[in-house]
Formats: sequence, structure tokens, C-alpha cells
Amino acid sequence: MKADKEIAIIGAGLGGAAMAALLQQSGYACTVYEQAPGFSRLGAGIHIGPNVMKIFRHLGIEEKLISMASLPDYWFSRDGFSGDYMSRIKLGEFALKEYGAPYITIHRGDLHDLQMSVLKPGTVQFGRRLAAINDRGDDVEMVFSDGRIETASIVIGADGINSQVRQALLGPEAPSYSGWVGHRALISGDRLRDFGIDFEACVKWWSEDRHMMVYYTTSRQDEYYFVTGVPHPEPDFDGAFTESSHEELFEAFKGYHSTVQALIECSESITKWPFRNRAPLPLWSKGRMVMLGDACHPMKPHMAQGACMAIEDAAMLTRCMVETGLTDFSSAFELYELNRKERASKVQAISNANTWLRTQEDPAWLFAYNALTVPLTSGAQ
Repeated sequence: MKADKEIAIIGAGLGGAAMAALLQQSGYACTVYEQAPGFSRLGAGIHIGPNVMKIFRHLGIEEKLISMASLPDYWFSRDGFSGDYMSRIKLGEFALKEYGAPYITIHRGDLHDLQMSVLKPGTVQFGRRLAAINDRGDDVEMVFSDGRIETASIVIGADGINSQVRQALLGPEAPSYSGWVGHRALISGDRLRDFGIDFEACVKWWSEDRHMMVYYTTSRQDEYYFVTGVPHPEPDFDGAFTESSHEELFEAFKGYHSTVQALIECSESITKWPFRNRAPLPLWSKGRMVMLGDACHPMKPHMAQGACMAIEDAAMLTRCMVETGLTDFSSAFELYELNRKERASKVQAISNANTWLRTQEDPAWLFAYNALTVPLTSGAQ
């Protein structure tokens, strides 16, 4: 076992938790510093594709996830007004056979809780907001808002679009507003049944400039979740989200299919989240610091792959660190970026363009990928 606190991870979200679990499975000690005082089951859903279920299989939690999640047989894309089908992308047993793992939709909090359960006790320190970070050459000094100072040999920034690690590497720069917001709501299965409508397990309702993505978040199908993408002037509130209303959503989806109208009507609490972006970064690492996920390639959620890319990053970064050894961290970081940047940037661009699975297409390039086994590119001629 390596020395304690040799590796520090900033942020215990889905990417940071995956990074910690993969490092520990590979024999490395790590500490995760999380600014939140704790985690709760926040009201949001998430898609996990076969590309990331393979990583969860490696971590020993795939079967548990399958037992908790919804496993849709299709991703349906439907015209928002007429309801006509624009694409029917096979998932279910087809995904298992063709891509090597299932496709699930699940409550984000349930997934995160399961990820955290595989970490060694004491791995995550809550209430630790990073205030300053300094690569001193032989180590990295981290100053936290509670006044405590920690050091580590390597620091991994898994701290999201407003990453302090990114700021340390590239200077302060606020993310840009994308011009879109997402409305989110979690609906109980009991309320859905009152409408007598056949609500599909995974469907995206589209029109030219907006959409609504809808899916179940549990195996019991007792929660149905939607997230929208709607053009919107830049919101004038502080914080990650604000409350929305039925009236706002009815106006945003005026004329949409009766099923969408029913979903809005049976929603209890609706929130609104601005989508913010960054242009592709010129570097993902410098010295003893490296980034993953939204810290280095934030994207709109329109492809349902943002968290998946962070978890793929974690798998590849772990592989590269094992490949070179921690003493040659510079080579590990270079190898990591070389093997991740093209794929992550491609997903970022498609997600931001909001074209994914709108029409019939083959998603094998995304879903069949396995970050744990794909041959490593060294860049050597």
C-alpha cells in the first residue's frame, strides 16, 4: 500500500467517487475533500450507458445497480407536437448483447450512495471547501476555508465546472451561459397512474429548438423524471437553480403533445437550471495537478453522458497512473489526456449541439467502448 494522502481528490461527486474507488482497488491510498457538509437524495435522474456499466462491473456494483434501476428497452425520440417517432434506438437485451453491458436510468442519489458505499471508511472528508492550492514542486499544498492546510503528492480536480483546480492551472474565468435552461421535476408513479397514459420508460420529445427528456429512475417505476432544454435569457439569480412553475413550463411547451402536457400537469415541484459551458481547455494537467469530468470538459446534459465521461476519465486516469507509476506522474497525465481528449471533446461537441439519437443512428461507437480495456495510444510514431 502506498503512503497515506499521496493522492488527493477534490470533489466527491460521481466522477470523484469513481476515481477514489478505482484508485483504492488498484492499491493506492487517497483522500477525497468535499465542500458539501454531506449528501442527500437530491431529486434528479441520470442515464448510465453500457460504456460505464462495465466500469461499475469492475468495481463490483453492477448487479446492485441493475436491481435498483430502470432498464429501458428503447430510447425513443418523438416529435414534440405530433408524437410521431423519429428514432427507436434498441437498448435492453440488445445493449447487453451488442455493447457488453446494460443501459440503465436511475436516481442520481441512489447511484451516488452506492458508489460511496464501496469506499474505505474515512476516505471522504466533508465540509472541506478548497480556498487555495499551490504546486510547490515536491508536493501540492491545499488551503481549505476552515483554515486547515493539507499536502499531497498529486491532486485530482473532480470539482466541476467551477473547479478551483482548473482556476489554479489556467487562471480565473467564469463559465459562459449557453443560452439554455433545463427544467427538472420528479413525479411519483401514483400521480402518473391517475392519467391512464402509457408513459414510456425512456423518451425524448423534440421540436426545433427545445426538448423534454423523460424516464423512470427506479426498477419499481414509482418515479418518473424529466429534464428539459429550452432557450432562455440569462437568468438573473444566484446559485445553481431556482424555482420554476407550471405556467412557465406550459408556455415553454405550448402546443406540445398531450402526453407532455399531462407530465407538466402532474409535476409537483419544478426547478430551473441554467446550462453553463466552457470552450475546450488547452490543457488538462500541469505539474502535480490533473482534472477530470466537468472540471476540464463541461457539457450540456443533452446526450446524457456528462457523468459517464467523468467516470470514463477516472478509469483511464487510474490505468495511466498504474501504467507509469506515481513517480512518473507527468507521463501518466500525458498518457491520460492523449487517450481521453479526442473522445471527451467529441461527446462534448455532440451534446452541446443536441443532435444525439434524434434520428436513427448507430450508437455503438459510444456504448461499446470500454475505458478499462481499450488499447492505450502512446503517441509514439
